[in-house]
Amino acid sequence: MTGLGAGLDKHFVDRAWANALEVADPNNLTEREYLRLFAARPGLYIGYTTLHGVTSYLNGYDQAARRHGGSGLDGFREWLIANHFGEESCLSWWGLIQQIALPDLDAVSPFTPEQELRVLDVLFDLLDKFLAQREGAI
Repeated sequence: MTGLGAGLDKHFVDRAWANALEVADPNNLTEREYLRLFAARPGLYIGYTTLHGVTSYLNGYDQAARRHGGSGLDGFREWLIANHFGEESCLSWWGLIQQIALPDLDAVSPFTPEQELRVLDVLFDLLDKFLAQREGAI
């Protein structure tokens, strides 16, 4: 594998090893535990790690979770606005994440590999904080 995805996948593999996450039966995991596994190695779930792939996976996860009675990402967008903006926004949750991670980025330029990695790291960090708070862990 070459290009952006190879660097992102290596970054997340290194991160998974550093956090010593163990793979478990996904049926016995909370949403936070499951999404932490996904965050540690997104390439394992979506093949080629990209910001678009990760946000598409999370949107699909959200829809499936809600369809089957789970919370999914319910409240994540509102939590981002309350904790990082203080005023309403018309952006989706992934647009809000991009604005938090790269506040000075113009909306026209494509991301550099480093910027994409920054957005993904911020996404996974904030998603974990949101889920921890929702579970009452913080």
